Amino acid sequence: MAFHVRKEGDVTVVDVDGQLIVGNRQELKQKVLAELEKGERRFLIDFSSTGYIDSSGLGVLVSLSKKVREQGGELRLSSLNEDLRTLFELTKLDTLFRIGTTREEALQGF
Repeated sequence: MAFHVRKEGDVTVVDVDGQLIVGNRQELKQKVLAELEKGERRFLIDFSSTGYIDSSGLGVLVSLSKKVREQGGELRLSSLNEDLRTLFELTKLDTLFRIGTTREEALQGF
């Protein structure tokens, strides 16, 4: 499991490589909050290399979305596989996040 943070233009992109679960959710949270403290306000979390997110992973995404919005920013998601897309629809989290089918789609109009 790894999180790779980089810039694409003025958007901070976090690639999630592996599962987002109870054992690593704090690492993702710390990375995003560190960038937020540096003044970053536009975030994209890319799940193209992710096959599973547990309830604690969903919880940290909701928490990060709230924190980013409180700072006047936006957190978007991209590249959810079919199972993850269904999970977000069943939990109604697809209404909280702007979710792009691809990274490029998610970055449009940021």
